[in-house]
Amino acid sequence: MSISSALNNALSGLSATARMAEVVSSNLSNALTDGYGRRSVELNASQVGKVGGGVRLETISRFVDAGLLSDRRQASATLGSEDRSAAILTRLEQTLGQPDDATSLGSRLAAFESALISASSDPASDLRLATVVDRLGNVAMTLRENTSTTQTLRQEADALIHQDVKKLNRALAQVADLNRDILRVGSIGNDPSALIDARQQVVDQIAEIVPVREMVRENGTIGLRTTNGVLLLESRPMQFGFTPTPTITADMTLMSGALSGITLDGQPLDPVNGVGRLSGGTLGAAFALRDQTLVDMQMGLDGIAADLIARFQDPGNDPTLTAGNPGLLTDLGGSLDFSDLVGLAGRIQVNTAIDPATGGTLRLVRDGMNNPTPGPVGDATQLNRWVTSLAMVRADVAGTPVRSAAGRIGAFAADLGSTRLLAEENLSFAAARWDFLREAELSQGVDTDVELQMLLRIEQAYAANAKVIQSAEFMMQRLMEIS
Repeated sequence: MSISSALNNALSGLSATARMAEVVSSNLSNALTDGYGRRSVELNASQVGKVGGGVRLETISRFVDAGLLSDRRQASATLGSEDRSAAILTRLEQTLGQPDDATSLGSRLAAFESALISASSDPASDLRLATVVDRLGNVAMTLRENTSTTQTLRQEADALIHQDVKKLNRALAQVADLNRDILRVGSIGNDPSALIDARQQVVDQIAEIVPVREMVRENGTIGLRTTNGVLLLESRPMQFGFTPTPTITADMTLMSGALSGITLDGQPLDPVNGVGRLSGGTLGAAFALRDQTLVDMQMGLDGIAADLIARFQDPGNDPTLTAGNPGLLTDLGGSLDFSDLVGLAGRIQVNTAIDPATGGTLRLVRDGMNNPTPGPVGDATQLNRWVTSLAMVRADVAGTPVRSAAGRIGAFAADLGSTRLLAEENLSFAAARWDFLREAELSQGVDTDVELQMLLRIEQAYAANAKVIQSAEFMMQRLMEIS
């Protein structure tokens, strides 16, 4: 081997070890960076003719377990979905109150029943009759407030859908831009690993919104589809749209056209459920809350309101009433219409005929709603009928189970609690699965001990190559001295 060949070999070794030191230092400095893929320099022996030409840097490889990454992204979508559902349901339950809270619907009804019993022990007391009306007003007010809370949460879910769609479109555009940058950088022989790291982080954001699968191309770019087959990104990013609704009432639904669904390039993605095959992440959870879970809760409140109004307008519980006459509670002043129950809990009111604040007469609580003349002030018969009507098991709304007034409210609270508890259990499972997969993913990341060992080997290789150059220089000097 000639001295010049030795020098070329050593110089190529110095260049390779320098690049290896750069990559190892990058690994060490990014050991805790999310989305960072460990790098490794791939070397090959260089051949010049039949003589070794040193070492050649082949490529810089980025190591990521694609299967584990995909599983963790699916877990991220599930975790985001369950977290959003549990958070909204917890807020709803806290706002509506636990059964033992003084402001809960069950406690309000119990206070009303106690006021009726108290008034029946002294029917002549206007103060006790006024307390009955006041407590009944609290029941109606609580139903209206619960309706308002439920619809406010539907509005928040609608706003979350809008945020998710904007975030999804922005992230897809970013992935498309990074695809172009990676293709350009790779085509000129530079290392695109940093751009791939950035792209992985953006795809992770998309995976929280919708479950996503990554399709890797030979040129380093990727395509994206949901796990249900909806194309998100190929040669260009898909453009999703959504029109938010600032104010939502109980009667507003997707099917009626009052609420918006997702559009794809301007066309409805799915007119039935709004989200189509984009469900599975936070986006699908928001649609389920807005159009199903919270709608079911509102139906429960409307059923309670219908039950109470029906009890008090039943001629069997007040002989002075005839069919169609409003009782103690009304639907905006009118009697109950079973064909118009949607949002009833937000319209329920105390009959103005018994409310002194609106010119009503307290004695009607004692004498009967349609009694034109005052009855005996000491007669508690009608008051006892009201008490009995609350305990009576009945089902005025078709398809509902027979229950007492308190039993129906208790069943509603139990349904809400069990739904919230199930959401929290699902969240706990999803979080545990995500933690496990995330830990497994991190375990395949940068091992600082291994990188430090590699750094020592690089140092030794660098020193050896430097020694070769030093020896070649010494030989050249001796040759010059001889000549």
